[in-house]
Amino acid sequence: MNIPVIFQFLKDIAVNNNREWFNAHRELYEAARQEFENLLTLIITRISKFDESVRGIEAKECTYRIYRDTRFSQDKTPYKIHMGGYINAHGKKSNHCGYYIHLEPGHCMVAGGSYNPPPPLLKALRQAVYDNIDEFRSIVEDPAFNQYFPVIGENFLKTAPKGFPKDFPYLKYLRCKDYTIWGTLPDSFFTPQVEFDKLDDMLRQVKRFADFMNYTIDDFE
Repeated sequence: MNIPVIFQFLKDIAVNNNREWFNAHRELYEAARQEFENLLTLIITRISKFDESVRGIEAKECTYRIYRDTRFSQDKTPYKIHMGGYINAHGKKSNHCGYYIHLEPGHCMVAGGSYNPPPPLLKALRQAVYDNIDEFRSIVEDPAFNQYFPVIGENFLKTAPKGFPKDFPYLKYLRCKDYTIWGTLPDSFFTPQVEFDKLDDMLRQVKRFADFMNYTIDDFE
């Protein structure tokens, strides 16, 4: 496995984000793509030791296209400058929580959770947090979890969501518009060799959060 090949390609495409350069250097992309799939294959194997639901998933099922959708964006650069893989037993487009690996020079991370859930599911997740707040807090406020994932959610309401009391003492957990978690990592975490022991620990913490969320998502679906 040669992770530096991935980072070098991503640095190159960031400064040469055009079709002419990409087509002339496609072999660099193919090499980086293959190395990223190799990394995901190893990660899937390690996750499967504590989450059997991902056993047998192939890395190519978890990756995303390098091409950007520019139809509704002012940024018309054609290629992404990161590589991401979403390891999810129900597929990468599922509402279920899984494990997301993101490589981007200067912006690497591990993430998980339910991003942009449809309104009925979001309401159900909020209700689950409200009804089981002690269990939820035992996960997200546990130092073992919190050291990697200090913030729950990316976008928030300014006040209590409709149907929930405004004086709820843990309102911050209900104002989330999505239930996501993410932990940033330095590029050195992956090179010259991946710190797999720490990565395993982070992913085990992702599973704790995912198990709580997926209990409700399973019922919803």
